[in-house]
Amino acid sequence: MAINKNHEFEELDGVKCGVVEKNASAERVAFLKRLLEHNRYQVVVVPSPPAKAVAAKQVTTDPGAEVLSVQAEPALPGLETFTIGVTDYTFNSINAIFGRLLRSEDGHVVTQAYWQQRDTSSNDEIPYYENVILKK
Repeated sequence: MAINKNHEFEELDGVKCGVVEKNASAERVAFLKRLLEHNRYQVVVVPSPPAKAVAAKQVTTDPGAEVLSVQAEPALPGLETFTIGVTDYTFNSINAIFGRLLRSEDGHVVTQAYWQQRDTSSNDEIPYYENVILKK
């Protein structure tokens, strides 16, 4: 069981893994897999489970009766999501980013903006509070 919501782990493909991100798109998987493998983590990617059924109330003409029916949310066609994990189940992405433990392929420290793919370069020379891109 996780200590808090930021440090989750579960079994992915039979391997106990630290969860990096859930419900990630294929493009996000490619980005994070490349970044984490560069930092010598073994990455495990599995398809995310489909959305759970949602109970919906139906209105009836009888004022005392309440009917519940289970309806599955319609899945969007072509939208497949994945769960990304690393075999080091002690991995915590927040600690890795703010602890400056991850490096990009060009050797710079991975920043939060780079991790979230808001910035294309991981330039750690400019402090986050002076970054013009984030002020917009």
